[in-house]
Amino acid sequence: MALLNFKKRETAVSAPVNENVEAFLQGYSIEVMPRTAEKVENFRDLLPEGTRVYIAHIEGTPIEDMVATARRLARDGYPVMPHFPARIIRDQATLADWIDRYQGEAGVTQGLLLAGGVARPVGDFDSSMQLMETGLFDKAGFKRLHVAGHPEGNRDIDPDGSMKNVMEALAWKQKFSERTDAKMALATQFAFEAKPIIAWADALRNAGVNLPIHIGIAGPAKLQTLIKFAIACGVGPSLKVLQKRAMDVSKLLLPYEPTDVLTELADHKAANPDFNITNVHFFPLGGIKTNATWAITHGGDSARPANQF
Repeated sequence: MALLNFKKRETAVSAPVNENVEAFLQGYSIEVMPRTAEKVENFRDLLPEGTRVYIAHIEGTPIEDMVATARRLARDGYPVMPHFPARIIRDQATLADWIDRYQGEAGVTQGLLLAGGVARPVGDFDSSMQLMETGLFDKAGFKRLHVAGHPEGNRDIDPDGSMKNVMEALAWKQKFSERTDAKMALATQFAFEAKPIIAWADALRNAGVNLPIHIGIAGPAKLQTLIKFAIACGVGPSLKVLQKRAMDVSKLLLPYEPTDVLTELADHKAANPDFNITNVHFFPLGGIKTNATWAITHGGDSARPANQF
């Protein structure tokens, strides 16, 4: 692995690296699904040792496929963080079974708890808070629990476009973090504009929510692909960044890269070291290899072990 990392660094130095972006990318994570992971022959050719890999659980994906993906990644030496979407988990017995499978077959001790993208719950659970209240993660000895963050709000939670319900939920999760031994953080939806992200992060801190933020960033992708995903995922006002780019004929056919938003966030972090965004979480909408290659060429091949954060 050390030799592999050396080769990556050798490739990266052919292009200038922004030191602030390089520092900001340390400890980044990336998200996969079982079907996208199947296309990767060897993750160790793409991701730095210690990179946390989230496994997205989309409705209809068999738990067997999720656990198999977790087992493969864990075997390759990556800390695995599967999604636990409340609205597709039928009952407490199902949740207990999932936790047991992940732990027994892949040694998983961390998870992303979220409501999930389905409109109607299939069973007893409607929110990540209900999952936490079962006590099953604590009983199983999970060391890290991440929960969802929404820099531009969430219309499913606040139909009126406000942040009222979202903020109340985050205040509850902050209190939960103070009475549990699990390390907690917010993993956010992706957005495309730095200034509103910074304002949102500052507002959380001012409201007493001091959970570390792992900011969601869409990886390089075709513009049309990105706009499709952004609309489907309910991305808010920052979608205008993509729409403006789409109106520029000279840029329409060029792939989007997250350079601008990450540079602005990284510069802000460098100037404000106590800024509560601590990590970058990539959504590889243009492909895992494409995203990993972009991260490497921007200094992201020297990731700190993910379990430190």
